[in-house]
Amino acid sequence: MRQIAYREALREAMSEEMARDERVYLMGEEVGAYQGAYKVTQGMLEQFGEKRVVDTPIAECGFAGVGIGSAMVGLRPIIEFMTLNFSLVAFDQLINNAAKLRLMSGGQITLPIVFRGPGGGAHQLGAQHSQCTEPFYCYTPGLKVVMPATPRDAKGLLKSAIRDENPVVFIESEVLYGFKGEVPEEEYTIPLGVAEVVRPGKDLTIVAWSKMQHLVKLVLPELEKQGIDAEVIDPRTLRPLDEDAILASVRKTSRLLIVEEGWPYGGVGAQIAYLVQRNAFDYLDAPVERVTSEDVPMPYAANLEKAALPSVEKVFAAVNRLLGR
Repeated sequence: MRQIAYREALREAMSEEMARDERVYLMGEEVGAYQGAYKVTQGMLEQFGEKRVVDTPIAECGFAGVGIGSAMVGLRPIIEFMTLNFSLVAFDQLINNAAKLRLMSGGQITLPIVFRGPGGGAHQLGAQHSQCTEPFYCYTPGLKVVMPATPRDAKGLLKSAIRDENPVVFIESEVLYGFKGEVPEEEYTIPLGVAEVVRPGKDLTIVAWSKMQHLVKLVLPELEKQGIDAEVIDPRTLRPLDEDAILASVRKTSRLLIVEEGWPYGGVGAQIAYLVQRNAFDYLDAPVERVTSEDVPMPYAANLEKAALPSVEKVFAAVNRLLGR
């Protein structure tokens, strides 16, 4: 199977959906003439023209609102934020309008809109540009939240998100844009809300998403050397969450480790931990463990940033605690 980069997979998803459905258009910062801040949209302006690939000012609340209004009257916008950190400027539009208008209209209005862009930390971006925004959006009824880890998932999930009748927050990772992986050439989609068992195992369950999947993969060879058979689950969609897949795994392994980049207090991992202790308590042989970023704004200094983020060493330590070592 061919191998393409994460950014190319996203571009293919958008281009294919725009070719399939003339109601789909792309709008955001630097998506057109500059070819995308991370070159995800390279060539799309030339392919579809400026009416369907729309450059905007640095005015997130404004162009998010334009996208929401256009979705209300029948279009299917893809709104790109240069980084999901900037989506916080449009928080009122996403939380109070996109997430609520379908309910408030009694179902008369649908909101088929995708808000996408990179989230989380990269390399010394500082406290204001390194935040994991997924807990904010997972907290909000009416929004779907997707965080793919691989090019294959990025393409299949983005196509499903564009076709969905509800607002979807689609969070990518800056450090994954150049990552290459297998992507089918034929048409395919991946349904929202369905997790993937990345690796079957019997000794413990590790749940991780986005670039934390790649951190976990660095740990697996050493775990295998030590005879530890870990099952790895990638939720892919954080809301709606595939609760059945996680619970089935924990009922098999009796131990759970959650690895996430976000902060620990009120994080997505906290919700997963509650879910498991509430529905699979009798199966647990050890308390649920979590590896997260430290509970501080992200430092700029490289050594402090490294200390704040999840690491191979922190994952090993959590595994050892789970196994009573």
